[in-house]
Order: sequence, then C-alpha cells, then structure tokens
Amino acid sequence: MITMVTRFKVWAFLVLAVCTLTFVGLKYAALGTYVGYRDYYVVNVELPQAGGLLEYSDVTYRGVSVGRVGPVRLTNDGVVAELHIKKSAPKIPQRSAALVANRSAVGEQYIDLRPDTASGPYLAAGSRIDKNSTGTPAPVTDVLKSVSDLAGSVPLDDLRTMVDELGIAFNGQGQNLQTLLDNGAAFTKEADQHAEPTTKLIVDGEVVMRTQNEEAGALKSFGHNARLLAKQLRDSDTDFRRLIAAAPGASEQFAGLVRDLDPNLSVVLANLLTTSDLLLTRVNGLQELLVNVPKAVSAGSSMINDKGQLNFSMVTTFFQPLPCTKGYGGTTYRNGLDTSPGKPLNTAARCAMPASSGVNVRGAGNAPSGGVPSPARPGSLLNSPAGAVLPGALGLPALSSAFASGTGGASGANGASGESASTMSDLLGLTGAGQLTGAGQLTGAGQLTGAGQ
Repeated sequence: MITMVTRFKVWAFLVLAVCTLTFVGLKYAALGTYVGYRDYYVVNVELPQAGGLLEYSDVTYRGVSVGRVGPVRLTNDGVVAELHIKKSAPKIPQRSAALVANRSAVGEQYIDLRPDTASGPYLAAGSRIDKNSTGTPAPVTDVLKSVSDLAGSVPLDDLRTMVDELGIAFNGQGQNLQTLLDNGAAFTKEADQHAEPTTKLIVDGEVVMRTQNEEAGALKSFGHNARLLAKQLRDSDTDFRRLIAAAPGASEQFAGLVRDLDPNLSVVLANLLTTSDLLLTRVNGLQELLVNVPKAVSAGSSMINDKGQLNFSMVTTFFQPLPCTKGYGGTTYRNGLDTSPGKPLNTAARCAMPASSGVNVRGAGNAPSGGVPSPARPGSLLNSPAGAVLPGALGLPALSSAFASGTGGASGANGASGESASTMSDLLGLTGAGQLTGAGQLTGAGQLTGAGQ
C-alpha cells in the first residue's frame, strides 16, 4: 500500500520535472516562440547571397555573442536573414555593418555586427540593415578556382628555371643571410625606439604633400616652361656652338684689354673706394633721389601737350606745414640795405623742433644720413713696409719707401729720373694723409697738386 509520504514525493518529482522541462524548452529549445514567449527582438538583414550562413548561427556585436540567426529567406535579388538579438544585449547602433564571417577553417559562418558610430539611433524590433551595409565571404569554390587558375598560368619550365637560379643564388650564402637578418633585427629595434619621431615625420610629410598638391598648378606650369626652355636651347644649338667657339678669342681680347688698362684701371677702382665710402653714408638720400627723379621726369613730360604748349598750375603750400621757428630766437631781422656793422653771426641758429612735430623741420642736421665714414689714420701706409697688402677686394701693394719719401713717385710721371712705379700703390697715392704736392710727395688730405696732379 502506497503511503502518503510516497505519494507526496512522486508529485513533487513530477512538478520539478515539468518545471525543468519547461525551462529547458523555453530557454534552449526555443519552444517559447510557439506559445508567444520571446526574449529577443527581430532585425532583418539583406544579403546578396547566403554565403554559407545557416539558421541558428551565432550573431556577435564587437566580438560578443548577442543572439542567433533566424530563418534565412530567399528574395528576388538576394536573401534576407532574421537576427534574433537578445533583449538583454547592449544597444546596437542602427548604422552598423553586418558581415558574414568564418569562425574556423571548417567554414562555420556567423554574422558580426560592426558599428560605424557609438551613438544612436539604435536597432529595434523591425529594423532592417540594407544590402549596402552587408558583406559575405568569397565562396570557397571561387577561391579554389582562382588558385587553380593561378597555378595553371605559371609556366613550368620558367618556374623550374627560377627555382634553379634561386638555389644557385642562395648556395653558400648562409652567413650573409644571417648577417642580413641580424642587421634587419637591429634596424627594426632602432626603428621601434624612434617610432615617435618617425610618426611625427609622417604627419609632417602629410602637410608637405598637401602643400605640393595645392601647388600642383604651379608645378605643372613650371614643367611646361622648363620644356619650352629645353626646346629653345635645342633650337639654339647652332648659336651656342658659335658662341662657345668665339669665347676663347673674346676672352683673350678681354684679357688684353685688362692688360692694356693696367695700371690705370686699378687706380680708378682704388679711387672709387673713396667715392663708395662717400655714397655709403648717403644711401637714404640717394634712394630718395632715384625714386623721385622718374616721377619728376614723368611729370615734366606731361606738362607739354601735343601743340608744344606748357600746361602747369601752381599751388601755394608755404604754410603747409608751418615753417620751423624754434631755435632762431637769437637772430634779429636786418634790412638788406643796412650796411652798418651788425651783430656777430649767430652760428647757433638752427631748427630745434623734432622731426615728428609736424612742422617743416629744416637743416642739414635733419637730413637722412648713414653716419660719417671712419677717418683715415695719418701715415697708415707711409709707415707700412713695402709690399704690404691693402685691405679690401683690390689687395693692392702698399707704397714703396722711395715713393713714400717723395723721391720716386714724380720721377715716373714726368720722366725726370727714368724710374717708374713698380706697384699699383705707387700710382694711387692712397695713405691716411692722402695729398700729393710738389713733385708727388704725400701730405694733406687726399688731393693731387703740383707736378703730381
């Protein structure tokens, strides 16, 4: 006879078995879909072909399983696969690519969802991923066929020759190959240590390449002009040959001209040093003159019309700006008809207004100037030994002692003693004192007088 305890155990076992089977059926056998229970939402994916994808294949998002593949239906232009994504899975952006990939070498396919952004909108029930955002692997048959075609396209005789040549090339080169590998490892290590500068170089190179791309038109124009120049040089080949043939004769004539002008040319060039020093301190004024002279010439030519008549007008601007009066207080007006003895000349009279005052500042002290040249040292060349070299580009020898003492300089010029200056400096007379008087003796400040003039 079955007792009450035994009956209770049997009923408890039956209830536990039913609950277990129900949980297993709903959770793992997907029996809940038949009774209206779903723990997932459906997303449709359009594919050009199945690519080996099967129902119940895995669905991953960023490499993590988030669901299973549902039914795969055939359409007019491809297939549509249902993705059963778990409701507990993280939100998946709608802008995601669905790629059919191989999980292993045996061809186990699955769908991997790869988002383009981390923000919404997100996939929901009824969402669809169009064909443009999907991809399938190449069919194995196509891969095998391509490999077979590649292998069949290789000429066997040429392949055999290449293998033989490679064998000959690497025969006995083990040590060299080992050295090459060692150096390659060292190079890779060094490159890894300098990865940051290399990266910076690549980034900066992008700027350079962008600049070159922006200047593509200029580079193209430069290439076109260079081609025209090369064409012109080719067309002028005869003229160039004639010029090259005539160059030696011209150079000989120029050398003869220089010899004929020696030593007078050196004297002129040396004397121009003084002129250049004077002009150097007046560069600003010369620049102003050279800028305004063309304007004055242009204005002067426009004053005369075609009939030879002079057309010009005068604008009185005496008080624009106002004249300078500060600094002339010690000077009194004196009538020009007054011939009586007057006060001493006021040598301190000058314009004491600054140039930025806006008045007409006058006086040589306000003229643009580069300064005063350094004064020469008296006797700087007279006390130098014979043969010393002058500073500067001329490199002329200094005065000889005979000329410095005044006994030999004039004799070469007037022929009295038959002696001539042996150096260019004998003719220049360049010294710190700088004046030739009498028979060529050096005194004073840079003039030639008397017999040496």
